[in-house]
Amino acid sequence: MPHPPKQHGKRDFPGRRSLSIGLRSLHLVGVVMLAVALLAHGEQATAASLVLVTGLIIHGMDLWCNPKHFGDLASVFIMLKLMLVGSMIAFPAAAVPLFWGLVVGSSLVSHAPAHVRHIRIFN
Repeated sequence: MPHPPKQHGKRDFPGRRSLSIGLRSLHLVGVVMLAVALLAHGEQATAASLVLVTGLIIHGMDLWCNPKHFGDLASVFIMLKLMLVGSMIAFPAAAVPLFWGLVVGSSLVSHAPAHVRHIRIFN
């Protein structure tokens, strides 16, 4: 099957899609592990670290591929989410409300219409 034509202003590299799928899968594994750790009052630093590291790599790769998204509401919100995940590691007592706030906020932003998600916050 032929590759779709390259869109203006976007960069790509061989294997990007497979890497992205693998990283997103690991990211979801980390989110589930974190939820289980929080609900069971278990050790959460490993799961939160997996979420943080995979999130940083995914977001960095996405911004490299499409730099025009830097400064969009969705991109700024992702950076805020990653800072809050880091806060969960630094302040475990605040992890439960931070986690649920992230779940709700993520749902609101990711399901918002494109014209809302791509509002320019920074240039």
